[in-house]
Amino acid sequence: MLSITEENYLKSIYKIAESDGIPVSTNSVAARMQTTAASVTDMIKRLSDKELLEYEKYHGVQLTEQGSRVATQLIRKHRLWEVFLTDQLGFRWDEVHDIAEELEHIQSPQLIERLDRFLGHPRFDPHGDPIPDANGHWEHRQQVLLSELLPGQAGIVTGVNDHSPAFLQYLQQLGLTLGARISLQETVAYDQSLQVVIEYGAPQNLSDKVARNLYVHPSAE
Repeated sequence: MLSITEENYLKSIYKIAESDGIPVSTNSVAARMQTTAASVTDMIKRLSDKELLEYEKYHGVQLTEQGSRVATQLIRKHRLWEVFLTDQLGFRWDEVHDIAEELEHIQSPQLIERLDRFLGHPRFDPHGDPIPDANGHWEHRQQVLLSELLPGQAGIVTGVNDHSPAFLQYLQQLGLTLGARISLQETVAYDQSLQVVIEYGAPQNLSDKVARNLYVHPSAE
């Protein structure tokens, strides 16, 4: 059985590879895990000995098939628990991440399959991230960053790139939760801020930082 720390390393390497490609540098792992390069090196050796990842000096690491399977199942459990916490226990989307981080390490496949069935086999979590099925398969949908829309285009909010509570709370205040409709009126050349209309309300401005952290599914006006 793997330790919680070992599981967290596998999940972190998986997510870095997902965003930056492979192989994954030890410095990237150290930054994400908020630890030292020496600690990462020790853990890499331990996980390599368990045949969960492959490491080539000066090139970085990548997960083996088994390592990828473990990471995917951790992500599956995490996102199912987030759905349960929001849909069944009334937590807000900015409150669930840390709790799900603890629950994802429960070692009971039967519990997770029953949880999945109880929730109706959800395909996406409260932040719009896809939930892998029991075989590790994902459902992907067409979405782009809000910053990629052109003036005159509209979209439906489908997800976020920043899961921090502060960002999610800000979106909640604006009404930019999943399923909200947003249309782009103008992009300001000076700072790339956007003038938008949210759910047919009054025009308002959004920063470029927000636009680069919000996913939308393009739709007709």
